[in-house]
Amino acid sequence: MTNATHKGKMVIVSAPSGAGKTTVVHHLLKQDLGLEFSVSACSREKRANEVEGKDYYFLPVEIFKNKINNNEFIEWEEVYPGQFYGTLRSEIERIRSKESHVIFDVDVIGGLNLKQKFPDESLAIFVMPPSIEELEKRLTGRSSDTNESIHKRIHKARKEISCSNRFDTVIVNDVLETALEKAEQVAREFLTPQE
Repeated sequence: MTNATHKGKMVIVSAPSGAGKTTVVHHLLKQDLGLEFSVSACSREKRANEVEGKDYYFLPVEIFKNKINNNEFIEWEEVYPGQFYGTLRSEIERIRSKESHVIFDVDVIGGLNLKQKFPDESLAIFVMPPSIEELEKRLTGRSSDTNESIHKRIHKARKEISCSNRFDTVIVNDVLETALEKAEQVAREFLTPQE
């Protein structure tokens, strides 16, 4: 890649489950920013509305573990016991080979791991829920999680929020339109070549 091209930067969007990171990512993808979505791999079951290779690469646990052993992941994590998520090295290479910028929709630890690996090439955005109570309301409202699962996610969210100061920017998703505007503004500033 020559200095004349400014492609290949990375925008990392992380948040506790239910805070709105996927909504932010979808909004940024619709803007003319040269972004392409990095599809994560996971070992959980596919949900009814999800598409293989678009939402995630759904891998059986054993195959996921083999890929870990073969060093095929840039970052990976066992988010819940037996439930793995990770970013495949090949996915980043695929996008950057087209000279596009990469956008990630990853959990908080995944986001921090990516930022650590690509400190100068990445912008790490933390999407903050307005409050834990509001987050719980959102998780309950989407009806895709059991009460036990929601309880686990809220417990995890408290820990994740304590890491928000390690991100480049924190956007509070209280009023969605405002949060989307702010995300677009910081992403555009980061991706626009400096003269």
